Amino acid sequence: MTKLDKKHVQKILIIKLRGIGDVILSTIVIRNLLKDFPSSEVHYLTEPPSHIILNEIPQIIKVHIFNRHGIFNRLKLFFNIRQEKYDLILDFFTSTSTALICLFSGARYKAGFPYRIRKIAYNLFGPFERDRFHAAVLHLEFLKLLGISYEKDYLQIYLNDNVKLFAKNIIHNIISNNNLLVGVSPSGGWNSKKCDPSKFAEISDEVHSIYKANILILWGPSDLDDAIQINKLMKSTSYLAPSTNILQMASLISECDILISNDSGPMHISTAIGTPVLSLHGPTNPLLQGPYGKKHECIRYEELNCIGCNLLECPRNHECFLELPMENILKKLEILLKKNGIIPQTYLQQN
Repeated sequence: MTKLDKKHVQKILIIKLRGIGDVILSTIVIRNLLKDFPSSEVHYLTEPPSHIILNEIPQIIKVHIFNRHGIFNRLKLFFNIRQEKYDLILDFFTSTSTALICLFSGARYKAGFPYRIRKIAYNLFGPFERDRFHAAVLHLEFLKLLGISYEKDYLQIYLNDNVKLFAKNIIHNIISNNNLLVGVSPSGGWNSKKCDPSKFAEISDEVHSIYKANILILWGPSDLDDAIQINKLMKSTSYLAPSTNILQMASLISECDILISNDSGPMHISTAIGTPVLSLHGPTNPLLQGPYGKKHECIRYEELNCIGCNLLECPRNHECFLELPMENILKKLEILLKKNGIIPQTYLQQN
């Protein structure tokens, strides 16, 4: 295998496609790369809408957009990547398409995961057993194998002043007290990862009842129906967030004291921002895909024999969420609040 000679690296491309959460997890490498290559440019190749978040990170000089539609767009991307004359490409996605991009890039060093025939595109390799590590740590292990620094272990997201002001104005206009503000996100990507709206409504009512909390329901384009249903099913008052872009949603999450969510993009956004998360898991493993960092909590109904199925569609009516005992959820929530020092005064007075 080729050995990475750091003095030859002046221009780096990181490849990470698919969901927002996946892309945010990859940002853990940026500061580490710049520690070893302080004079290098860092570029990204990703898909919409993740490019919106990456464009705000000051250490990223350029973001290329991967367009899945049309052979002309694909060839144009191949040409553009080759024209950049990258010294090092880190392909954290390692699909057939990204392997071909690396193969024809002309880069001196091309690093990817050692999978089947695709590995011929690379001369440096990350870990083979991806399921041994949390998805964020996997990127650090990748750097470790290449002999690159891997000490800085936090995710990155930047909120500009406009989106910060947007969020503050929204909160100011809809909430008139200083009670605990709990964000609720029904987003999930796969259908099997989505907790049923009726369960979210039940959880939210309990949180409001115990902590006198304000409930802010956050949603993206594919979540509106679920968000509306949660709002309608709740017995107590809740607030439905307005339509937002991804940065505006991130800023609203930053205004919340905590977020309750599925395994989703908003969950990873929250961890990157620093808002504590209680994440609900069914088909996925929180040790591998849960919120990254010690300030968060995860819950999964381990008693079910189908738990962690990793299926895209649930054949059992979402039992992993619907049968999750409320007592267990509230216990995890109390742990989350206590360890982050945000137990509401109203709760302390009652107890």
